[in-house]
Amino acid sequence: MAIKAFAPAKINLTLHVTGQRSDGYHLLDSLVVFADIGDTLAFTPGSELSMTVTGEHAAGVPTDNRNLVWKAAESAGWAGHIDLNKVLPHGGGIGGGSSDAAATLRMVADQGVAVSPDAALSLGADVPVCMLASGTRMRGIGERLDPITLPPLPALLVNPGVEVPTGTVFSALVSRDNPPMPDAMPAFNTPEDCAMWLQDQRNDLEPPTTGLAPDVASVLEELADTKQALLARMSGSGSTCFALYPTMNDAHFAAYEIGAAHPNWWCRATQLN
Repeated sequence: MAIKAFAPAKINLTLHVTGQRSDGYHLLDSLVVFADIGDTLAFTPGSELSMTVTGEHAAGVPTDNRNLVWKAAESAGWAGHIDLNKVLPHGGGIGGGSSDAAATLRMVADQGVAVSPDAALSLGADVPVCMLASGTRMRGIGERLDPITLPPLPALLVNPGVEVPTGTVFSALVSRDNPPMPDAMPAFNTPEDCAMWLQDQRNDLEPPTTGLAPDVASVLEELADTKQALLARMSGSGSTCFALYPTMNDAHFAAYEIGAAHPNWWCRATQLN
């Protein structure tokens, strides 16, 4: 019988680039949360590793050892067939591939196989935080993880359908030595409290991404103009952007507005935790 797993979208509420190591890895300080939408995976144990990808964003996703899911299963010594239902746009800055790999490692761990943090980090900087799949402050190159309690955050995710390679974004970054978030984070009781604090934080990759992809700048403008929007920002290195709202009704209404005006954009109301 297949083992089911869920790989939620990862959202960077903040992403401060605070330095760069001599080996080229960038140092980050990021507040990460996860959506209630994501990819789903089904694992059927067998003698050999194989994989199929279905879903609205299946096109172009490799089904061999180029896929992070395959690499995760292989690194953990798991064999069998994997069916990945790809709901999240790939290359969208919401950790689709990393979350899929993390779900694979969680599945293996649930079967009693030890998975080391180094094994997760070797697959990508976002994989360790995606293994936690809950509110986390992520620092260093992705290895320093501190749980953070946030109120449920009604949100709208929008992707204009353009891919911006992460390497290209980092190459366009003007400064790699920027201030981190404050050492101590306040407690938030409401989405409004959280959004107000986030206004003073940053995504340092947003300016280079909007310079490279004007469509991302258009999404941010549209989100900021929706009724009741508390904050509009890009996630990760883009191209997915998000807005926060006081209630899920507000998020759904904004999804209707933007979806009607831009039917080709990927647009999902969700709750972040």
